[in-house]
Amino acid sequence: LQKSLSETFGADQYSRVRKEVLTYMFSRPMQMALYFCTGVLEDETLFHHYALNVPFYTHFTSPIRRYADIVVHRLLSASLGARSPLKMEKEAIQKQADHCNDRKMASKRVQELSADLFFSIFVRVRP
Repeated sequence: LQKSLSETFGADQYSRVRKEVLTYMFSRPMQMALYFCTGVLEDETLFHHYALNVPFYTHFTSPIRRYADIVVHRLLSASLGARSPLKMEKEAIQKQADHCNDRKMASKRVQELSADLFFSIFVRVRP
């Protein structure tokens, strides 16, 4: 995709911006990753990571960034025996995961709407 976009747009002053806009627009429909508690899902094929082609996958970043990452760190530490298990039922963990997914989706939607707004302003002022 990147090669095709580069060949199509050339090297004028706006080509880089046009490529970025189209790359963004192409990646928008991709399915977002969702947080879930493995204990509430019976189908282990849902743990599969499509792009990496691995059967079991978990992802987290620095726990200073998001609450969901703190939970993943705590659960991983407990599963490795580095800390005591969390005193949460799996349904409560799933409820937290659902809330984190809702907030992430809302944030993404606001980001998309903001980008759409500024792109339309850019198009309006640049003939």
